[in-house]
Amino acid sequence: MSKHPLLCFLFFLSFSQLLLSSSSSFSNSTKICSHAQSLALLKLKNSFSIKNSYSEYFKHYHLPNYPKTEYWKEGSDCCSWDGVTCDLVTGHVIELDLSCSWLSGTIHSNSTLFLFPNLRSLNLAFNNFSGSSVSDGFGRFSSLTHLNLSYSSFSGRISPEISHLSSLVSLDLSWNVGAEFALDGFDSLVQNLTKLQKLHLRGVSISSVFPNSLLNRSSLISLDLSSCRLHGKFPDHDIHLLKLQLLYLVENYYLSGNFPRFSENNSLIDLVLQSTNFSGELRTSMGNLKSLQTLDLSHCQFSGSIPASLGNLKQSKALDLSYCQFSGSIPASLGNLKSLQALDLSDCQFSGSIPASLENLTQITTLNLEWNHFSGKIPNIFYNLRNLNFLYLAGNNLSGQIPPSIGNLTNLHYLDVFQNQLEGAIPSPVIGFSSLSYVDLGYNLLNGTIPSWLYTLPSLVELDLSHNKLIGHIGEFQFDSLEKIDLSMNELHGSIPTSIFELVNLSSLYLFSNNLSGFPETSVHSNSMLPKIQILDLSHNNISGIFSWNVGKDTLHYLNLSYNSIIGFEMHPWSSMEILDLHSNLLQGPLPTPPNSTYFFSVSHNKLSGEISPLICKASSMQILDISHNNLSGMLPHCLGNFSKDLSVLNLQRNQFHGTIPQTFLKGNYIRTLDFNGNQLEGLVPRSLNICRELEVLDLGNNKINHTFPHWLGALPKLQVLVLRSNHFHGQTGFSKIKSPFMSLRIIDLAHNDFEGHLPEMYLRSLKAVMNIDEGDMTRRYMGGTYYQDSTVVTIKRLEMEFVKILNTFTTIDLSCNKFQGEIPKCIGNLSSLRGLNLSHNYLTGHIPLSFRNLNMLESLDLSSNKLSGRIPQELTSLTFLEVLYLSQNLLTGFIPRGNQFKTFENDSYYDNSGLCGFPLSKRCTTDEILKPSQ
Repeated sequence: MSKHPLLCFLFFLSFSQLLLSSSSSFSNSTKICSHAQSLALLKLKNSFSIKNSYSEYFKHYHLPNYPKTEYWKEGSDCCSWDGVTCDLVTGHVIELDLSCSWLSGTIHSNSTLFLFPNLRSLNLAFNNFSGSSVSDGFGRFSSLTHLNLSYSSFSGRISPEISHLSSLVSLDLSWNVGAEFALDGFDSLVQNLTKLQKLHLRGVSISSVFPNSLLNRSSLISLDLSSCRLHGKFPDHDIHLLKLQLLYLVENYYLSGNFPRFSENNSLIDLVLQSTNFSGELRTSMGNLKSLQTLDLSHCQFSGSIPASLGNLKQSKALDLSYCQFSGSIPASLGNLKSLQALDLSDCQFSGSIPASLENLTQITTLNLEWNHFSGKIPNIFYNLRNLNFLYLAGNNLSGQIPPSIGNLTNLHYLDVFQNQLEGAIPSPVIGFSSLSYVDLGYNLLNGTIPSWLYTLPSLVELDLSHNKLIGHIGEFQFDSLEKIDLSMNELHGSIPTSIFELVNLSSLYLFSNNLSGFPETSVHSNSMLPKIQILDLSHNNISGIFSWNVGKDTLHYLNLSYNSIIGFEMHPWSSMEILDLHSNLLQGPLPTPPNSTYFFSVSHNKLSGEISPLICKASSMQILDISHNNLSGMLPHCLGNFSKDLSVLNLQRNQFHGTIPQTFLKGNYIRTLDFNGNQLEGLVPRSLNICRELEVLDLGNNKINHTFPHWLGALPKLQVLVLRSNHFHGQTGFSKIKSPFMSLRIIDLAHNDFEGHLPEMYLRSLKAVMNIDEGDMTRRYMGGTYYQDSTVVTIKRLEMEFVKILNTFTTIDLSCNKFQGEIPKCIGNLSSLRGLNLSHNYLTGHIPLSFRNLNMLESLDLSSNKLSGRIPQELTSLTFLEVLYLSQNLLTGFIPRGNQFKTFENDSYYDNSGLCGFPLSKRCTTDEILKPSQ
């Protein structure tokens, strides 16, 4: 598309020269425009309004434009009007050029435009004729040789009458995106318009296979059928269009074929097949395209290696093979393309080293080799590439040091060697990068200090040195052009330089994961510090003291100070704040109230105290609120459950709150996680939780809640984690009227309560999320979003473990330390994806179910301190993932099974079962005990 406006502009210039020539000749003629023609032109003028719909386009491409018809005056000679050319003999209007004239309106079928049967050239390009179609009227211009309706918002069906314009030499309907040919309409046009030299239909819907007959039009010079919905296969025979200079087939996604075959004596200058389905390897005969200046095969399916004959295209100025499947090494013959200005081989599968012959490309301005598999050192080829503006080498396996000759690229604007294995120091000194605006050296192994020249670049906009091994202090920046600085994941130390606060254009500052310490003292007036800053990340450093920077009052939306030693934080009225992360510091005093615009607020793992202010409920856009692991106390504000319709996570764990859980939740809410663990909350579980249809994690553990089992939670379709441990829950778990309760549940912790009766067999039968899960077909991920992951504390393998992230494949059931009785339900054997099972410290009786042999993912089994009897099933030896087994303090008898994991268990797995014998116990078994079968 970038080349097409240039063609339009060239067409415009040639047309203008013709107009000036004809007009000057006419000035000496005695013929004047007829009254009928003048009247028709004035009516045409009055049918449109004047509106500059393409102002930005004209400005970008420097196209001459003005309202030509504004200068058409009644009573004057219409042959002298702008855009009008008359025949010198007859006075008939033969050319009408109203391109770029700001016209806006509809061309109806009865328009006076069609009253000029002698027209030879009609140019209406770059206007706005929305609602108009290429109607039958255009077919009346039987003498027409040039028709240009491009960029004019024509739409609808293109009249087949246009194919009757048999004298047409040039037809341009480009970028009338809503226009389309009737069925077989394009074929008729190709068959009838035998004199065509230029055919441009970019953006017009043809929805046809590529017509072979078009390649028989020996007159063709320029053919652009881009974005025409062509499909089928491009002809694979030799193309004998000796005059053809331009061939564009861009964005015909379903047009396939091999690389076109052109005769040796071709005139091709531009060949652009971008975003088509052409495939196969490049032909060595492509070296015959001796006049070729532009070759664009990007976003195609071409594969194989690049033929050395490509080096024969010595007129080439632009070569783009990006986003294909090319492989192998770059042929050294590319160094022969001394006229080349742009080379793009990015996003392919090239390998090997970068050829040193590229140093011959002295005219090159853009070199893009990023996202391939190039290896070895970057060749020291840049001494002669003085015109290079853009250098992209990111995403390869390049090693060694950055060559010093890069310092000679005095015209360089863009330097990107991101994500390689470059090492050593950044080159210094350099001659001067006065035009350099973008530097990305991130994700390498660079070491040493940041060289001084990087602080003195007058045009630098973005600087990325992240994920390296840089050391030393951050220097003082000399110019304020910078918009982004990323020095994260290095080993920099010292304080943040005061000059950073004078960067009035800075929008992003990433300094996380270094050894920076302290807040700098700055003399900059507080109201003028970083007025455009949007993102500020200082996390994972050694910064201490009090944060009081009043930066980005109207712009700052992301502030991350987590994992530091900050003791105080001054909240400012940031009007755009969205993410405010202060967790894992040493903050003291009352809980800060975030700006109302905040949707993520975390102050977890600090030393905050006092009560929660109801003002926090004014943050009506809040999605994630995490104030866990502090010393906060008092009662919870009633508004906490319903202050934000977007609330997703409410994490209050490990504080000292008392009173009751908020009883009201908004209908249709998006709450995903509620974590109140480790407080002193009491009362009942709110029945209103049954409207939290998105709830995945409910953790009420370690409180003083006095209630029966909340069976209505079984209706929540997405609930995966339920923790009620260490409360005062009591009674039987009950029977649910829900057909399949708790279908998504996979982490269940009811331990240390007063539940009684039989184990909840109905619920255990419904745990579909723990049955026959094929982890090979699952995408392993952590619960939560990209920035925030859920956490929980579980007791497994007799260890209390905090899972700071909950893997979606982790499953456990802990019903220990209650008053359950009766036998263990056999249906537990169906939970084949279970990792941990703890039924200890209850009053369970009967045998260990044989169905436990199906728990083939089980890692921990604790049945201790019950009244289980009978033998230990030999079949449990098939549980090869079992690491921890506790069967102690039961009434088990007989021979302890041998084999696999059972060889690793010690006495404490079995003690206080007087009837057990065999390894590892000292008691030996009798013959009867060995032979007696398992129950």
